[in-house]
Parts: sequence; C-alpha cells; structure tokens
Amino acid sequence: MTVLPIDVFDRDLSTDSLDRYLQASDIAVDTETMGLNPLRDRLCLVQLCDPDGYTSVVRIERGQTLAPNLKQLLEASHSTKIFHFARFDLATLRHHLGIYVAPMFCTKIASKLARTYTDRHGLKSLVSELAGIELDKTAQSSDWGNAQRLTNEQLSYAANDVRYLVGVKQTLVTMIDREERLELLTQCFDIVPTLVTLDLLQYNCIFTH
Repeated sequence: MTVLPIDVFDRDLSTDSLDRYLQASDIAVDTETMGLNPLRDRLCLVQLCDPDGYTSVVRIERGQTLAPNLKQLLEASHSTKIFHFARFDLATLRHHLGIYVAPMFCTKIASKLARTYTDRHGLKSLVSELAGIELDKTAQSSDWGNAQRLTNEQLSYAANDVRYLVGVKQTLVTMIDREERLELLTQCFDIVPTLVTLDLLQYNCIFTH
C-alpha cells in the first residue's frame, strides 16, 4: 500500500473527503479516547482509511455532540465499516456523537474465528501476521485530549490503526470462508449492537452466572 499524507480535520470530515469515502465499499475506522469507559471518557479522534490508503483524522472537541458528515458516512448502508474491537468504538461513537454505525465488520471477532491456532488477537499481532507490518504502539497510552497539539508520533500511530484493516479483513474473510464459518461470523456481528446497548446501560454482568 502506498502511504499517503494524513488529512487532519477539526470537528468533522470535509465535504470533499466525505464524497471520496462514500465511493468506497469498505472503510476502516478507529477512535482514540481519554480512557476505556465511553460513559466517562471523552472521544478525541476518529480515524478513517479507504481501500486506496486515503487516511483522515478528525479531531473531536470536548463537549461536541454532532458530526453530520461522519454520521452520514458511518451510517451509510452501502459500505462496511471495519473496526478492531468494534464493540468499544461503536459504543463510543453512539454515546458521544449519536452515530449508529452499520453495517460493520470486527477484525478481532473475525480473528478469533479464523486464527484458532493462537490466542494473540491484538491488532499488532494480527497486522504482523496477515500484513507483514510491525506496528509501533509506543503512542498507544498517551494524552489524546490535547488534539490541537498532537505529535507526529501520535498522528502516525492513529493512522496506522486503520491503514491495514481493509487488507486484514479480506484475508480473514478468505480464511473463515475456507473453514466454513462465514455464517457464524455474521451471527456474531448481528449481536454486537445489542452488546453495545447493554454496555451503555451498564448491564456489564448480564451474561455472567
């Protein structure tokens, strides 16, 4: 993949970028937040990448509740939105921006169905095996809240979290199809929105004994 420059936007995608992304059948998506509790920790960035490698980072302001172009894109029925651990990102986007993402693909779920020979299903391991790329995770735990002063290392980290997801998805689908688990994958994806609703209602233990 040719690494293109990263477009950085404030509050929402530009109209030109929205139009470009709407042409794609697959869009890789990730978020950066101040922590791992969507009800407590605010959304700071939304990253996007299309199959051609066009990558954008949208900086979300504190207290922002709307991003109309992002909403249009992420709710568009003709394109699949690809996440790694979609359950968290879907909860974050719904809670903070009122975006109900659909349809979606989760590479973490797909990895667990396809790569049953390993227990390493993190993005770094997945991209290393399937794309031959070693991701630098140095900036993973950093202050994403100061969006106007993000370092080049932070922007590179954020972009790399979406750059390889389209290719990884394609490889995982091939593996799952070969193992005759595509129907099971679809069934797993069907329950994710319900899990997101339960998470946001804080029914964290509803499936435990």
